Amino acid sequence: MMVAAVVAIWPRSEPAPAPPEESTQTTPDLTKARADAALPACPSAENGLADLRGITVECLADGASTKVAVKGPALVNMWATWCPPCKAELPVLAEYAAQPDAVPVIGLAVESRPADALELLTALKVKLPSFLDEQGRARQQLRAIALPASYLVGADGTVTLIENPRVFRSVDEVRQAVGQGGAHG
Repeated sequence: MMVAAVVAIWPRSEPAPAPPEESTQTTPDLTKARADAALPACPSAENGLADLRGITVECLADGASTKVAVKGPALVNMWATWCPPCKAELPVLAEYAAQPDAVPVIGLAVESRPADALELLTALKVKLPSFLDEQGRARQQLRAIALPASYLVGADGTVTLIENPRVFRSVDEVRQAVGQGGAHG
């Protein structure tokens, strides 16, 4: 009886929706959604890139299954379609990525359906190479408690959570966090 009361009042940082259920339905045709999104190709392990935690994901540009592979320096932004701060941050990251001196920015959508992720990126006019981890394994492995979560991948393959700021509101904030290695806090 006491345990139930404690569980009922335990604070929660943010409710995460349940991962999409496996279904016997056919996979929707995402050809038009992929064309509308016009995303760049995802980095791949076959290109000799450093593996990031060895998680298999889907490339949103073409639907191919691949390992998360990122050559540093790069900024990896973990986001979800149901996350309001993520929706505000994605256009800022795209604007930063368009700068000539920017490090590559790679999106990692988690706990979202492919059609929803493509629809959001299209609506926001965000054209970043983007992976999809529908089940949220990357979020679990990187222990991302809150979203969005941005990680700086160093040239040596180290992965550092950018904690200050937690959510980018300007290109200058992104540039500062990347320039300082993202390890300040």
